[in-house]
Amino acid sequence: MAETILTKRPTKKQKIDPEIGVGLSWKTLKNQKQLMLMSFPIVIYILIFNYVPIWGWLMAFQNYRPALKFSKQQWVGLKQFKFLFQDDTFLTVLRNTLAMSMINLVLSFATAIILALLLNEIKVRFWKRSIQTISYLPHFLSWIIAAGIVSTSLSVDDGIINQLLMKLHLINEPVMWLSQGKYFWGIVGLSNVWKEVGWNTIIYLAAITSIDPSLYESAGIDGANRYQKILYVTLPGIKSTFIILLIMNIGHILDAGFEIQYLLGNGLVVDWSQTIDIFVLKYGIAQGNYSLATAAGIFKTVVSIILILIANSTAKRLGEERLI
Repeated sequence: MAETILTKRPTKKQKIDPEIGVGLSWKTLKNQKQLMLMSFPIVIYILIFNYVPIWGWLMAFQNYRPALKFSKQQWVGLKQFKFLFQDDTFLTVLRNTLAMSMINLVLSFATAIILALLLNEIKVRFWKRSIQTISYLPHFLSWIIAAGIVSTSLSVDDGIINQLLMKLHLINEPVMWLSQGKYFWGIVGLSNVWKEVGWNTIIYLAAITSIDPSLYESAGIDGANRYQKILYVTLPGIKSTFIILLIMNIGHILDAGFEIQYLLGNGLVVDWSQTIDIFVLKYGIAQGNYSLATAAGIFKTVVSIILILIANSTAKRLGEERLI
């Protein structure tokens, strides 16, 4: 109650800065000058590399030619955006991006939470640390190496996947996994899980360790078994972490990836493997159509911002944790 009163009715000792807010004065900033000096390089970095380049968005509304001065560029309005949404290739690319993003989103959250719960139930420290270390080691591999491993594993000649499936009599002959589009989305999703699942569990394990141990003791006194403790104690304890990460990842729904699709893709699966990033590279930058590439980038950014705001607003209405 006292904090609420101070917020609404500042005392005489508090100075009101109309541009910053109630209760924050220059004296406060002066007392925190070390913090301000430490933050200054980061602020400059963000301004230079995140905000200054935004002026380049103007290229999306021009028929941009690198040889001409900016003042002499031809303005075409929304022509580039109209071309994007009338182009069958871009619509196919958009479908691929959304599909692979949703697959990655669902699989990454599900596998990370399940692995974190399983690791938390392992009581022998040696085995717990060993499994955790092995699971997050692939995160440190570049996608070039990871894609090579995936390609070799799915090889028709001596790929371990085909050999294992034939040993189990699930298939009669080797399958050309990377030559059929219907398998490509699943391969990308499982490859992302293999590479990132261990790394994604770290934050959930940290959230689990912050749960009050007395809650498990109380549940045990009430007769709850291990599964019921997971269901009624552990999962509610990491609920806020899950929601925050979900909101953040929803904002990247159009970032299905570039490296693995580009490295594993080929002419036989081009209608299933191309994402927006590959489209920008292939039809924008490679062909010198920078205006089209910029328009596609703006589309991604605007959609990402809208999705984050919608997800954050939905979480607020439901009374859950939110970013803003």
